[in-house]
Amino acid sequence: MSATRESSTTLVVGVTGGIGAGKSAVARAFGALGAGWVDADDVAREVVMPGEPALEAIHSRYGDAILQADGTLDRRVLRERIFDAPAERRWLESETHPRIRERLITHLERLAGTGAPYCLLVSPLLIESGQRALVDRVLVIDVPETVQIERTLARDNVSRRQIEAILAAQSPRAARLAAADDVIDNSGDKDALLERVAQLDRLYRQLASSSNRPISP
Repeated sequence: MSATRESSTTLVVGVTGGIGAGKSAVARAFGALGAGWVDADDVAREVVMPGEPALEAIHSRYGDAILQADGTLDRRVLRERIFDAPAERRWLESETHPRIRERLITHLERLAGTGAPYCLLVSPLLIESGQRALVDRVLVIDVPETVQIERTLARDNVSRRQIEAILAAQSPRAARLAAADDVIDNSGDKDALLERVAQLDRLYRQLASSSNRPISP
């Protein structure tokens, strides 16, 4: 952790869940109530933009086939390369996770200065990647695996086989729930989701306002 983060009293809630659980929708709902948030998926895309060291390393390993015509990363091709090859996935994580972590810390420090009552770190790999050390509470967005698959098939241009590989690479549902301080069941309708978000918003505001100690996960 950086010196700035260690001296901050801003409450940081880690929001996690499997693919298709609805993490972004939950983050937007909290954001509408005034919370600040940063999405690790957005940061993961930042660190592989043209000119970034991570993209240079990926290009060096896989060649021109990994790039689109405009020089940006072809994420579909990369997914095909790594999810059937655990060693390749581990190599990619070793190149990207440290860079993602440092950039997340920078974003959280910026959010701490905006006056938001608390901040969210939204990350599908919060537990697996060690990003849990950056947060004070863990909020798990939970849906059955069948719902994850159905939503992702409807949303993304990926095959069922790729979705199943992504699920296998993420923490099992039971492990996420065991790590949770709070849970949102997002298998219901939008009204139920917004009601639960409002409940947790009140809790997080109370926790943030009652905390007068430096946060040092």
